[in-house]
Amino acid sequence: MSGRHLRSELRGPTLRGWVWWLPLVAVLIDIAAEFIVRGREPVSFLLVAVPALAAATRGPLGTALSAVVCLGLQMWMAARRPGHFDEQHHVALYAATALIGIASVALAAQRERTRQHLIRANSVAEAMQRTLLRPVPRRLGPVRAAGFYEAGEGGTLVGGDLYDVCETPFGVRAIIGDVRGKGLGAVQTVAAVLGSFRVSAHEWQSLSALAARLELSIARNSPAGDDGDPELFVTALVLEFPPDGGEVRIVDRGHPPPLAVGPHGARRLPTAPGLPLGLGGLAPDGDDTTVHLLEPSEVLVLHTDGVSEARDADGVFYPVLERLGQRFSGERTPDPEAVVSFVRTDADHWSAQADNDDRAVLALSLDAGTSPRQGGRDTGGADGG
Repeated sequence: MSGRHLRSELRGPTLRGWVWWLPLVAVLIDIAAEFIVRGREPVSFLLVAVPALAAATRGPLGTALSAVVCLGLQMWMAARRPGHFDEQHHVALYAATALIGIASVALAAQRERTRQHLIRANSVAEAMQRTLLRPVPRRLGPVRAAGFYEAGEGGTLVGGDLYDVCETPFGVRAIIGDVRGKGLGAVQTVAAVLGSFRVSAHEWQSLSALAARLELSIARNSPAGDDGDPELFVTALVLEFPPDGGEVRIVDRGHPPPLAVGPHGARRLPTAPGLPLGLGGLAPDGDDTTVHLLEPSEVLVLHTDGVSEARDADGVFYPVLERLGQRFSGERTPDPEAVVSFVRTDADHWSAQADNDDRAVLALSLDAGTSPRQGGRDTGGADGG
Protein backbone atom coordinates (compact mmCIF):
# COMPACT_ATOMS: atom_id res chain seq x y z
CA MET A 1 0.00 0.00 0.00
CA SER A 2 1.38 3.40 -0.93
CA GLY A 3 1.82 6.12 1.64
CA ARG A 4 -0.77 8.34 -0.05
CA HIS A 5 -3.33 5.54 -0.08
CA LEU A 6 -2.74 4.64 3.56
CA ARG A 7 -2.89 8.24 4.68
CA SER A 8 -6.16 8.86 2.82
CA GLU A 9 -7.68 5.84 4.52
CA LEU A 10 -6.58 7.07 7.93
CA ARG A 11 -7.68 10.68 7.44
CA GLY A 12 -11.00 10.04 5.74
CA PRO A 13 -14.14 8.62 7.34
CA THR A 14 -13.74 5.13 8.70
CA LEU A 15 -14.13 2.61 5.93
CA ARG A 16 -17.77 1.63 5.74
CA GLY A 17 -17.33 -2.09 5.49
CA TRP A 18 -19.41 -4.63 7.33
CA VAL A 19 -17.78 -3.77 10.68
CA TRP A 20 -18.89 -0.15 10.35
CA TRP A 21 -22.53 -1.22 9.96
CA LEU A 22 -22.56 -3.71 12.86
CA PRO A 23 -23.82 -1.29 15.57
CA LEU A 24 -26.71 -0.13 13.41
CA VAL A 25 -27.57 -3.70 12.38
CA ALA A 26 -27.55 -4.81 16.03
CA VAL A 27 -29.93 -2.00 17.00
CA LEU A 28 -32.30 -2.75 14.11
CA ILE A 29 -32.31 -6.48 14.89
CA ASP A 30 -33.07 -5.76 18.54
CA ILE A 31 -35.94 -3.39 17.69
CA ALA A 32 -37.37 -5.91 15.21
CA ALA A 33 -37.15 -8.67 17.81
CA GLU A 34 -38.94 -6.47 20.34
CA PHE A 35 -41.90 -6.00 17.99
CA ILE A 36 -41.93 -9.67 17.06
CA VAL A 37 -42.10 -10.92 20.65
CA ARG A 38 -44.33 -7.95 21.61
CA GLY A 39 -42.65 -7.45 24.94
CA ARG A 40 -43.21 -11.00 26.10
CA GLU A 41 -39.48 -11.71 26.29
CA PRO A 42 -36.62 -9.34 27.23
CA VAL A 43 -34.44 -8.73 24.18
CA SER A 44 -32.91 -5.40 25.17
CA PHE A 45 -29.82 -7.14 26.60
CA LEU A 46 -28.51 -7.41 23.02
CA LEU A 47 -27.95 -3.65 23.04
CA VAL A 48 -25.20 -3.94 25.67
CA ALA A 49 -22.65 -4.79 22.97
CA VAL A 50 -23.49 -1.89 20.65
CA PRO A 51 -21.25 0.79 22.28
CA ALA A 52 -18.26 -1.57 22.13
CA LEU A 53 -18.97 -2.26 18.45
CA ALA A 54 -19.25 1.48 17.79
CA ALA A 55 -15.89 2.12 19.47
CA ALA A 56 -14.18 -0.02 16.84
CA THR A 57 -15.18 2.30 13.97
CA ARG A 58 -16.40 5.62 15.38
CA GLY A 59 -14.99 8.45 17.40
CA PRO A 60 -15.76 9.29 21.04
CA LEU A 61 -18.83 11.40 20.18
CA GLY A 62 -20.38 8.74 17.95
CA THR A 63 -19.67 6.07 20.54
CA ALA A 64 -21.23 8.14 23.33
CA LEU A 65 -24.29 8.76 21.15
CA SER A 66 -24.68 5.03 20.53
CA ALA A 67 -24.51 4.34 24.28
CA VAL A 68 -27.20 6.95 25.02
CA VAL A 69 -29.45 5.60 22.26
CA CYS A 70 -29.05 2.02 23.51
CA LEU A 71 -29.76 3.05 27.10
CA GLY A 72 -32.91 4.87 25.97
CA LEU A 73 -34.07 1.89 23.93
CA GLN A 74 -33.54 -0.45 26.88
CA MET A 75 -35.68 1.76 29.11
CA TRP A 76 -38.38 2.05 26.44
CA MET A 77 -38.48 -1.73 25.92
CA ALA A 78 -38.63 -2.36 29.68
CA ALA A 79 -41.45 0.16 30.04
CA ARG A 80 -43.50 -1.80 27.49
CA ARG A 81 -43.68 -4.62 30.06
CA PRO A 82 -45.62 -3.52 33.17
CA GLY A 83 -43.53 -3.58 36.32
CA HIS A 84 -40.23 -4.15 34.54
CA PHE A 85 -38.91 -0.58 34.13
CA ASP A 86 -37.43 -0.40 37.64
CA GLU A 87 -37.07 -4.14 38.14
CA GLN A 88 -33.69 -5.14 39.62
CA HIS A 89 -32.39 -6.99 36.54
CA HIS A 90 -33.28 -4.11 34.23
CA VAL A 91 -31.62 -1.58 36.52
CA ALA A 92 -28.48 -3.76 36.44
CA LEU A 93 -28.74 -3.83 32.63
CA TYR A 94 -28.92 -0.01 32.52
CA ALA A 95 -25.87 0.23 34.73
CA ALA A 96 -23.94 -2.29 32.66
CA THR A 97 -24.78 -0.45 29.44
CA ALA A 98 -23.69 2.87 30.96
CA LEU A 99 -20.39 1.43 32.23
CA ILE A 100 -19.68 -0.29 28.92
CA GLY A 101 -20.56 2.96 27.16
CA ILE A 102 -18.06 4.94 29.27
CA ALA A 103 -15.33 2.35 28.65
CA SER A 104 -16.15 2.32 24.94
CA VAL A 105 -15.87 6.11 24.73
CA ALA A 106 -12.43 5.89 26.35
CA LEU A 107 -11.40 3.18 23.87
CA ALA A 108 -12.69 5.25 20.95
CA ALA A 109 -10.68 8.24 22.17
CA GLN A 110 -7.56 6.08 22.42
CA ARG A 111 -8.17 4.68 18.95
CA GLU A 112 -8.55 8.21 17.60
CA ARG A 113 -5.24 9.28 19.20
CA THR A 114 -3.56 6.23 17.72
CA ARG A 115 -5.02 7.02 14.30
CA GLN A 116 -3.68 10.58 14.44
CA HIS A 117 -0.29 9.26 15.50
CA LEU A 118 -0.28 6.89 12.53
CA ILE A 119 -1.15 9.75 10.21
CA ARG A 120 1.80 11.78 11.47
CA ALA A 121 4.17 8.80 11.39
CA ASN A 122 3.05 7.89 7.88
CA SER A 123 3.54 11.47 6.71
CA VAL A 124 7.08 11.50 8.12
CA ALA A 125 7.82 8.14 6.48
CA GLU A 126 6.53 9.36 3.14
CA ALA A 127 8.59 12.53 3.41
CA MET A 128 11.65 10.39 4.19
CA GLN A 129 10.95 8.17 1.20
CA ARG A 130 10.66 11.19 -1.09
CA THR A 131 13.93 12.51 0.33
CA LEU A 132 15.78 9.23 -0.03
CA LEU A 133 14.12 7.89 -3.17
CA ARG A 134 13.19 10.87 -5.26
CA PRO A 135 10.71 10.41 -8.09
CA VAL A 136 12.57 9.45 -11.25
CA PRO A 137 12.53 12.40 -13.68
CA ARG A 138 11.19 11.55 -17.12
CA ARG A 139 14.18 13.16 -18.82
CA LEU A 140 17.73 14.15 -17.91
CA GLY A 141 19.71 15.54 -20.80
CA PRO A 142 19.71 12.93 -23.59
CA VAL A 143 18.35 10.20 -21.29
CA ARG A 144 14.71 9.27 -20.81
CA ALA A 145 13.99 7.52 -17.52
CA ALA A 146 11.31 5.75 -15.51
CA GLY A 147 11.31 3.68 -12.35
CA PHE A 148 9.39 2.26 -9.45
CA TYR A 149 10.13 1.20 -5.90
CA GLU A 150 8.15 -0.96 -3.52
CA ALA A 151 9.13 -1.88 0.03
CA GLY A 152 8.70 -5.55 0.85
CA GLU A 153 7.47 -5.20 4.43
CA GLY A 154 3.77 -4.45 4.48
CA GLY A 155 2.86 -0.93 5.53
CA THR A 156 6.41 0.44 5.18
CA LEU A 157 7.53 2.94 2.57
CA VAL A 158 11.30 2.65 2.75
CA GLY A 159 13.34 -0.53 2.72
CA GLY A 160 16.77 -1.70 1.68
CA ASP A 161 16.68 -1.05 -2.08
CA LEU A 162 17.91 2.22 -3.56
CA TYR A 163 18.17 4.06 -6.85
CA ASP A 164 18.84 7.53 -8.18
CA VAL A 165 19.54 9.30 -11.48
CA CYS A 166 21.25 12.67 -11.86
CA GLU A 167 22.80 14.84 -14.55
CA THR A 168 26.45 15.71 -13.93
CA PRO A 169 29.32 17.40 -15.82
CA PHE A 170 30.42 13.90 -16.85
CA GLY A 171 27.04 12.86 -18.24
CA VAL A 172 23.91 11.34 -16.78
CA ARG A 173 24.75 8.97 -13.94
CA ALA A 174 22.56 6.41 -12.23
CA ILE A 175 22.78 3.97 -9.36
CA ILE A 176 20.67 1.05 -8.26
CA GLY A 177 21.46 -1.09 -5.26
CA ASP A 178 20.27 -3.55 -2.67
CA VAL A 179 21.34 -3.40 0.99
CA ARG A 180 21.84 -6.69 2.77
CA GLY A 181 19.28 -6.92 5.54
CA LYS A 182 16.21 -4.95 6.50
CA GLY A 183 14.99 -2.55 9.14
CA LEU A 184 16.43 0.74 10.31
CA GLY A 185 20.00 -0.36 9.68
CA ALA A 186 19.22 -0.91 6.00
CA VAL A 187 17.46 2.47 5.77
CA GLN A 188 20.49 4.20 7.33
CA THR A 189 22.75 2.56 4.78
CA VAL A 190 20.43 3.58 1.93
CA ALA A 191 20.63 7.17 3.18
CA ALA A 192 24.44 7.01 3.39
CA VAL A 193 24.87 5.61 -0.13
CA LEU A 194 22.39 7.95 -1.80
CA GLY A 195 23.70 11.00 0.04
CA SER A 196 27.23 10.20 -1.05
CA PHE A 197 26.16 9.46 -4.64
CA ARG A 198 24.32 12.77 -5.01
CA VAL A 199 27.44 14.68 -3.99
CA SER A 200 30.26 12.55 -5.37
CA ALA A 201 28.64 11.92 -8.78
CA HIS A 202 29.29 15.59 -9.59
CA GLU A 203 32.89 15.58 -8.34
CA TRP A 204 34.60 12.36 -9.47
CA GLN A 205 35.24 11.85 -13.15
CA SER A 206 36.19 8.19 -12.81
CA LEU A 207 33.25 5.86 -12.32
CA SER A 208 35.47 3.49 -10.33
CA ALA A 209 36.56 6.35 -8.10
CA LEU A 210 32.90 7.22 -7.57
CA ALA A 211 32.22 3.64 -6.47
CA ALA A 212 35.17 3.90 -4.06
CA ARG A 213 33.64 7.02 -2.53
CA LEU A 214 30.38 5.16 -1.99
CA GLU A 215 32.38 2.41 -0.29
CA LEU A 216 33.93 4.98 2.03
CA SER A 217 30.54 6.47 2.81
CA ILE A 218 29.25 3.08 3.96
CA ALA A 219 32.27 2.64 6.23
CA ARG A 220 31.78 6.07 7.78
CA ASN A 221 28.02 6.44 8.03
CA SER A 222 26.40 3.02 8.30
CA PRO A 223 25.41 1.55 11.68
CA ALA A 224 28.33 0.29 13.70
CA GLY A 225 28.98 -1.15 17.12
CA ASP A 226 26.73 -3.60 18.88
CA ASP A 227 23.68 -2.54 16.87
CA GLY A 228 25.46 -2.63 13.53
CA ASP A 229 25.73 -5.49 11.08
CA PRO A 230 29.31 -6.82 10.86
CA GLU A 231 28.47 -8.30 7.45
CA LEU A 232 26.85 -5.19 6.01
CA PHE A 233 27.24 -4.71 2.27
CA VAL A 234 25.39 -3.25 -0.69
CA THR A 235 25.21 -4.77 -4.15
CA ALA A 236 25.06 -1.97 -6.70
CA LEU A 237 25.36 -0.91 -10.31
CA VAL A 238 26.80 2.53 -11.05
CA LEU A 239 26.24 3.76 -14.60
CA GLU A 240 27.19 6.70 -16.75
CA PHE A 241 25.85 7.95 -20.07
CA PRO A 242 28.63 10.25 -21.33
CA PRO A 243 27.48 13.38 -23.17
CA ASP A 244 29.56 12.70 -26.31
CA GLY A 245 28.33 9.30 -27.47
CA GLY A 246 25.63 6.62 -27.44
CA GLU A 247 27.25 4.35 -24.91
CA VAL A 248 26.86 3.38 -21.30
CA ARG A 249 29.65 2.80 -18.78
CA ILE A 250 29.00 0.39 -15.95
CA VAL A 251 30.66 -0.46 -12.65
CA ASP A 252 29.20 -3.64 -11.15
CA ARG A 253 29.48 -4.23 -7.42
CA GLY A 254 27.95 -7.69 -7.20
CA HIS A 255 24.53 -6.69 -8.55
CA PRO A 256 22.36 -8.38 -11.21
CA PRO A 257 23.68 -7.11 -14.56
CA PRO A 258 21.67 -4.63 -16.64
CA LEU A 259 19.45 -5.75 -19.51
CA ALA A 260 19.09 -4.02 -22.87
CA VAL A 261 15.61 -4.32 -24.37
CA GLY A 262 14.86 -3.39 -27.96
CA PRO A 263 13.23 -4.45 -31.23
CA HIS A 264 15.58 -7.44 -31.46
CA GLY A 265 14.63 -8.76 -28.04
CA ALA A 266 16.47 -8.52 -24.75
CA ARG A 267 20.13 -9.08 -23.99
CA ARG A 268 22.19 -9.12 -20.82
CA LEU A 269 25.12 -6.70 -20.80
CA PRO A 270 28.33 -8.37 -19.58
CA THR A 271 30.04 -6.60 -16.70
CA ALA A 272 33.15 -7.09 -14.59
CA PRO A 273 31.57 -7.91 -11.22
CA GLY A 274 33.46 -6.70 -8.19
CA LEU A 275 32.83 -7.17 -4.51
CA PRO A 276 29.74 -5.43 -3.12
CA LEU A 277 30.11 -2.00 -1.57
CA GLY A 278 31.23 -2.45 2.00
CA LEU A 279 33.46 -5.40 1.17
CA GLY A 280 35.82 -3.62 -1.22
CA GLY A 281 38.65 -3.72 1.31
CA LEU A 282 38.94 -7.46 0.73
CA ALA A 283 40.17 -6.94 -2.85
CA PRO A 284 42.73 -4.60 -4.43
CA ASP A 285 41.47 -1.44 -6.08
CA GLY A 286 41.27 -1.37 -9.86
CA ASP A 287 39.31 0.05 -12.73
CA ASP A 288 36.55 -2.42 -13.53
CA THR A 289 34.41 -0.18 -15.72
CA THR A 290 32.84 -1.83 -18.75
CA VAL A 291 31.59 0.07 -21.80
CA HIS A 292 28.70 -0.93 -24.03
CA LEU A 293 27.21 0.72 -27.07
CA LEU A 294 23.53 1.39 -26.68
CA GLU A 295 21.17 1.87 -29.59
CA PRO A 296 18.60 4.68 -29.32
CA SER A 297 15.91 2.02 -29.82
CA GLU A 298 17.07 0.10 -26.74
CA VAL A 299 16.01 0.56 -23.13
CA LEU A 300 18.45 -0.29 -20.36
CA VAL A 301 16.66 -2.10 -17.53
CA LEU A 302 18.15 -2.23 -14.02
CA HIS A 303 16.46 -4.19 -11.27
CA THR A 304 17.04 -5.57 -7.78
CA ASP A 305 16.73 -9.23 -6.85
CA GLY A 306 13.27 -8.65 -5.41
CA VAL A 307 12.13 -8.75 -9.05
CA SER A 308 14.24 -11.60 -10.39
CA GLU A 309 13.67 -13.80 -7.33
CA ALA A 310 9.87 -13.70 -7.39
CA ARG A 311 8.68 -17.32 -7.60
CA ASP A 312 5.69 -18.92 -9.25
CA ALA A 313 3.66 -21.82 -7.83
CA ASP A 314 6.39 -24.28 -8.89
CA GLY A 315 9.14 -22.26 -7.22
CA VAL A 316 10.58 -20.99 -10.54
CA PHE A 317 12.24 -17.58 -10.44
CA TYR A 318 10.79 -14.81 -12.54
CA PRO A 319 12.71 -14.85 -15.87
CA VAL A 320 13.18 -11.12 -16.38
CA LEU A 321 15.25 -11.39 -19.56
CA GLU A 322 12.93 -13.84 -21.31
CA ARG A 323 9.74 -12.02 -20.35
CA LEU A 324 11.09 -8.68 -21.53
CA GLY A 325 12.23 -10.24 -24.79
CA GLN A 326 8.84 -11.79 -25.42
CA ARG A 327 6.96 -8.60 -24.67
CA PHE A 328 9.04 -6.00 -26.50
CA SER A 329 10.61 -7.97 -29.35
CA GLY A 330 9.58 -6.32 -32.60
CA GLU A 331 8.48 -3.10 -30.93
CA ARG A 332 10.21 -0.26 -32.68
CA THR A 333 11.18 1.90 -29.70
CA PRO A 334 10.08 0.68 -26.27
CA ASP A 335 9.15 3.45 -23.87
CA PRO A 336 10.89 3.35 -20.44
CA GLU A 337 7.60 3.88 -18.62
CA ALA A 338 5.97 1.03 -20.54
CA VAL A 339 8.90 -1.25 -19.70
CA VAL A 340 8.74 -0.42 -15.99
CA SER A 341 4.98 -0.87 -15.90
CA PHE A 342 5.27 -4.24 -17.63
CA VAL A 343 7.94 -5.56 -15.25
CA ARG A 344 5.96 -4.49 -12.20
CA THR A 345 2.66 -6.00 -13.37
CA ASP A 346 4.15 -9.13 -14.90
CA ALA A 347 6.24 -9.92 -11.83
CA ASP A 348 3.13 -9.53 -9.66
CA HIS A 349 1.24 -11.97 -11.86
CA TRP A 350 4.15 -14.40 -11.87
CA SER A 351 4.56 -14.48 -8.11
CA ALA A 352 2.41 -17.14 -6.45
CA GLN A 353 2.62 -15.56 -3.01
CA ALA A 354 3.16 -12.20 -1.38
CA ASP A 355 6.89 -11.46 -1.42
CA ASN A 356 8.53 -9.70 1.51
CA ASP A 357 11.52 -8.48 -0.49
CA ASP A 358 11.95 -4.91 -1.69
CA ARG A 359 11.67 -4.29 -5.42
CA ALA A 360 13.19 -1.55 -7.53
CA VAL A 361 13.37 -1.11 -11.30
CA LEU A 362 14.98 1.62 -13.41
CA ALA A 363 14.54 1.93 -17.18
CA LEU A 364 16.83 4.29 -19.10
CA SER A 365 17.11 5.03 -22.82
CA LEU A 366 18.89 7.49 -25.07
CA ASP A 367 17.14 9.99 -27.29
CA ALA A 368 16.67 8.96 -30.90
CA GLY A 369 19.09 11.69 -31.96
CA THR A 370 21.93 10.18 -29.92
CA SER A 371 23.94 7.85 -32.13
CA PRO A 372 26.24 5.11 -30.84
CA ARG A 373 29.95 5.49 -31.48
CA GLN A 374 31.44 3.74 -34.45
CA GLY A 375 33.34 0.54 -34.07
CA GLY A 376 30.89 -2.17 -33.17
CA ARG A 377 27.77 -2.86 -31.20
CA ASP A 378 29.24 -3.82 -27.86
CA THR A 379 32.76 -3.19 -26.67
CA GLY A 380 32.48 -4.69 -23.19
CA GLY A 381 35.91 -3.32 -22.37
CA ALA A 382 37.38 -1.29 -19.54
CA ASP A 383 37.33 2.45 -19.42
CA GLY A 384 39.82 4.47 -17.55
CA GLY A 385 37.30 7.25 -16.82
